Amino acid sequence: MNKSHVIEHLKFALECKLQEAQQAAQSARADAIHEQSAAETQYDSLSIESGYLAEGQSERVDQAHQAIHAFASTYTLSCPSAIQVGALVELADEQGKHHWFYIGPSEGGLKLTLGATQVRVITLGSPIGRALHGRGVDDEIEFHFNGSTQWLEVISLS
Repeated sequence: MNKSHVIEHLKFALECKLQEAQQAAQSARADAIHEQSAAETQYDSLSIESGYLAEGQSERVDQAHQAIHAFASTYTLSCPSAIQVGALVELADEQGKHHWFYIGPSEGGLKLTLGATQVRVITLGSPIGRALHGRGVDDEIEFHFNGSTQWLEVISLS
């Protein structure tokens, strides 16, 4: 797997999340100040609710900007000797199935599809991230998931 290709897809995905958040915030702001949102009675709370929604959407925009900034410092093509933030990791499970993970500073759960391969962003704060942190190629990891124990092997690291 080409790490620079993964990084480019990751940048694109983060930019898309930012654009979606910006569009949602603009729409929520427009709804909050629209003349039909004005209260007709003392019990009409549509404009207040729209204002809260606009504030929440603005927070999403701020979080997207923060994620883009945090990821920018992790983009390196150098090959680390141990799993850390910015690493692209290939794991194999007991059945021989291969899984790809990008260790990010945030946005855990974000999925990238590159051809037929899926790369999932995980953080070091996640259970699997904690199990992987500091490990290297050929290390075996014991990982507890949904009440069962899984064994994973680090196949490659870039």
